[in-house]
Amino acid sequence: MTSPPVTGPAAVPEHRGGPGPARFRPRRATPAGTVRPKRRGPLAYWRQYLAISPFYLIFAGFSFFPVFYSLYLAFQRWDGLGDMQFVGLQQFKFLWSDPVFWLSIRNTLVIWVLSTVPTLLGALVLATLLHSVRRFKGFYRIALYVPNVTSIVAVAIFFGAVFSNNFGLVNAILGTVGISPVPWLSNPWLIKVVISLLMTWMWTGYNMIIYLAGLQAIPTSIYEAAKMDGAGPVRTFFQITVPIMRPIILFTVIISTINGLQSFSEPQVLFASNAANANLGGPGQAGLTTLLYFYQSAFLNNDYGYGAAIVWAFFLLIIVLVAVNWRITQRGRKP
Repeated sequence: MTSPPVTGPAAVPEHRGGPGPARFRPRRATPAGTVRPKRRGPLAYWRQYLAISPFYLIFAGFSFFPVFYSLYLAFQRWDGLGDMQFVGLQQFKFLWSDPVFWLSIRNTLVIWVLSTVPTLLGALVLATLLHSVRRFKGFYRIALYVPNVTSIVAVAIFFGAVFSNNFGLVNAILGTVGISPVPWLSNPWLIKVVISLLMTWMWTGYNMIIYLAGLQAIPTSIYEAAKMDGAGPVRTFFQITVPIMRPIILFTVIISTINGLQSFSEPQVLFASNAANANLGGPGQAGLTTLLYFYQSAFLNNDYGYGAAIVWAFFLLIIVLVAVNWRITQRGRKP
């Protein structure tokens, strides 16, 4: 006597590797003559690791190790030759009451504000204008970016000659219109202005290229819809371009903050150490930035422990300013 036919899921034939319910689907068989690849551990790629190891070894030896060694030096008194003497927090206590250190901080902050604000605003305006240009766009990009790849030493020497008190090009032009020579490199505030102009001239093209890349990523349909709604160029710029570019603007603000606070070569070349200016920074140390003061303390006065304390205190200041800038830039942004 035969059993009744089976219906339902049990009636589904079990084909080898064929379709069917998941719980009845058999595992696919490996074809004959093939070998299933084995899982390879990290050590199996030792050749690739060996190929990229020179970069990490150089980075560890010349960047990673010196950073933490400088933190160790901040708690020592050392002239570079004799034995180290552990002094604890005495370097930072002296730093807190050092008037030259606070003078360098003020100089650095003033130069940073005078250079960063015009750099970012000018870069955004130039990127917007260049984005609307139809001819010779490549030429304008190269012309505006060339200052960033020019040697900073050469640029500083050029600015020193242009803004010279006696024979500078700027004073010569002012003299043709009856204006008396301006003490660009001897007045405390004008010294900061010259350094800021130098930094603005060098970094505007760099930020302009970043903004231009962001503008090219904005769909043209957005601008066309704004034009159909009657929005003019100024309203389109502030209500469409700037909000969309907010993440890129935040990036350039952070990068400009870090770079602007690390000004060293500009005042160092403009006001090199000599018999009349043994303390660096120009007359009245108006151009003495914090990194220039670190250079003076560590490599001119051979006080490496105090120099390390200066850079670590300055590092904390940079972190605070970057956080403040990030907070200000993010204000008003919808979550």
